Amino acid sequence: MRVDAHHHLWDLSRREQPWMDGPWADPIRRSYHLHHLAPELDAHDIQATVVVQACSSSAETEELLALAGESDRIAAVVGWADLTDSRLGDRLARLSAATGGDRLAGIRHQVQDEPDPRWLCRADVRHGLAGVAEAGLVYDLLVTPRELPAAVNTVRELPELVFVLDHAAKPPVARGEWQPWAGLITELAAAPNVVCKLSGLVTEADWRSWTPERILPYARHVLDAFGPGRVMYGSDWPVCTLAAGYGQVLALAERCVADLGPTERAAVLGGTAARVYGLNRPD
Repeated sequence: MRVDAHHHLWDLSRREQPWMDGPWADPIRRSYHLHHLAPELDAHDIQATVVVQACSSSAETEELLALAGESDRIAAVVGWADLTDSRLGDRLARLSAATGGDRLAGIRHQVQDEPDPRWLCRADVRHGLAGVAEAGLVYDLLVTPRELPAAVNTVRELPELVFVLDHAAKPPVARGEWQPWAGLITELAAAPNVVCKLSGLVTEADWRSWTPERILPYARHVLDAFGPGRVMYGSDWPVCTLAAGYGQVLALAERCVADLGPTERAAVLGGTAARVYGLNRPD
């Protein structure tokens, strides 16, 4: 099974997306629904997807769950919940009991937008992360190199929680920089409870002039550090369209894994996501 482990859907008639904070976002400043993505999935033989929250909204998470409950395509939802909420356990239970709640697989927060680079190390946040683990969910890490040291500390302190690193922590591809990102990725990968998404790299490069040769060293470092069994492909659609079409993003991932054996390629392109997010669990 081929899986797109990271894409978004949003409806700007329902709510704004605060992260669209400048003219740079104008090309994607419209609503994106599943019927917009479906032709790409059909064209590239993607059987299942994981839709990921785009804003800090419980209502958005409920809408994504309801959509997943009606769709044969969306196999899992990574939603949002306030980790600092003292009643987080109740909130997660309500989400799981909502329409489509059986598709809730993980929780994510835009850690990269927090002013404090060590936000993940706060006691209330750590308590919330423990609650995510207790609920049987995984936690998607949306961080940049600035927050990676805190992420390394956090995954070590919470071995019971599976963490999924989004977009390989957004390496500085456009500037051609390697450290400290590469060393911190190696440190993070040393924790067995962390997996990584091969996603979002085209938008970390120069949108107008990126080449595979500029991006592949970063992607291959992820593969070397985590191993194919802990790496999963994600398109980051529609954000990726700022720099590349869906087919280009998938082709880049396929080129990165071209030298692997068939079992390892299958893991990156679907197997890892199916295992981590429980996509093969019975209804």
